[in-house]
Amino acid sequence: MTGVWALVAFVGVIIVWNAVVKRNIGEAMILGFAAVCVFALVADGASAWGSIGEAVLDAMQEEVTFAGLAFVFMSYLLTRTPVLDKLIDLLNSVLGRLRGGPVYTATVAGGIFGAIAHVGAAVTAAVGSVTVPWMKRSGVKPELAATVVAGGAGMGVSFPFSATMFILVGGLAAQGVMQPDEIVKPLALAGLWCLGYRIVLAFFLVRRNGIEAIAAQDRIPFGRSLRSGWTSLLLFVPILVPLLLTRGAVAEALGTYSGVGEALKKPVELADGTTLPAQPYAMPDVISLITWIPVLMIGLVLFLGRRHLPRTASGWWSTIGKAAPSFGVIGITIVAAFSASNVLADLGLAGQLEAVLAGLSAPAWIMAIAIGVIIVAIAIPLTASATMAAVGPVAVVALVGAGVPAPVAAAAVLIFASTEGASPPSGAPIYVASGIARVDPVKTFLPLLKYYCLPILALGVFIAVGALPV
Repeated sequence: MTGVWALVAFVGVIIVWNAVVKRNIGEAMILGFAAVCVFALVADGASAWGSIGEAVLDAMQEEVTFAGLAFVFMSYLLTRTPVLDKLIDLLNSVLGRLRGGPVYTATVAGGIFGAIAHVGAAVTAAVGSVTVPWMKRSGVKPELAATVVAGGAGMGVSFPFSATMFILVGGLAAQGVMQPDEIVKPLALAGLWCLGYRIVLAFFLVRRNGIEAIAAQDRIPFGRSLRSGWTSLLLFVPILVPLLLTRGAVAEALGTYSGVGEALKKPVELADGTTLPAQPYAMPDVISLITWIPVLMIGLVLFLGRRHLPRTASGWWSTIGKAAPSFGVIGITIVAAFSASNVLADLGLAGQLEAVLAGLSAPAWIMAIAIGVIIVAIAIPLTASATMAAVGPVAVVALVGAGVPAPVAAAAVLIFASTEGASPPSGAPIYVASGIARVDPVKTFLPLLKYYCLPILALGVFIAVGALPV
């Protein structure tokens, strides 16, 4: 159980150093990673240095690492130009009269984009690019804005037809537990329960934090705001273009023309030994939303805000220097988080927790709680897809053995895994949202656990035991 104890040490060190000693999250993450490395060295001796080095190198090459830093830079550039201010004036002229309008917009948009894009960090990037600055301008605290957007990231897994869903149902179909199409309706209804909870939560947060509607005197009439700021609507283009190129008819035509679908991915081997056959690549495998949204947005901001940005090398050097402190904290935190996740995987964390799952035997409600807690724990260092590949089928089979229908069990397990975006300290959407909001990620940890991670875990349990029909 080395991996399990290493995970406990990782989270414990971070909590103590950050919450008790009151040091910054960057230092806490480095020490947490160091604690995991100690377990790796004890388990494997000097040979562990090689895997530790590979873990760090892989973390530095993660697209989330690039995206987190890119969004920090994009957000900083936006503050130096009037582009975003004009877009927010336009949005406020339409929705500003609604109390907490940007909070509700971020919540519903998370559900819509989640049902389309399915990748948590990409959902956060697409929704947060506009709604986080809008919330801040409307008086919402930066940490709350980041929390709301990161908390909606899991809706990508909560709705059909994500890659995570196909990994799970592929393994179940191979074992004869259920057919793939049986999960579509239960998962769609489960996703709607999760979206409904988030809307109710938005209502609570708006009133709990005293968020008011934009005063009439501060709202520019729609016609005037449109005339002066119509070019700011182009900020949606960097979001829509990658979506169009990776989803729907345009993506299919482009994939056929380019021959993308002719190449095959590697087969996926599940923890129980089942191997899923190689699948063809699709456009989302070629064009990464989380990479291209910030790249295109930075390019557009540079163009639209060119009159307000430096025009000399020394001016740009000064601008980048002022943004450097934010780069440091976000960059170190992301690299340390993913490095620790890689080492934990090498220590066999998923397999060890799978053994715990396989040995469980209890009434349905106890099984649902136990399995939910284990999957949430695995989703802290791993992605939802990796979690489902590791323990998904075994978790569903365990729930079926306790009397839960297989499609309902599969939907519940996916809801458990959807907490990956709201699971500190390693959830990638946390760092994307924090980068956009330019806030210390640790300020979102407790709210994410309290408002999203634990309640979504409870929703999964209620779905499994039939208290919430799907």
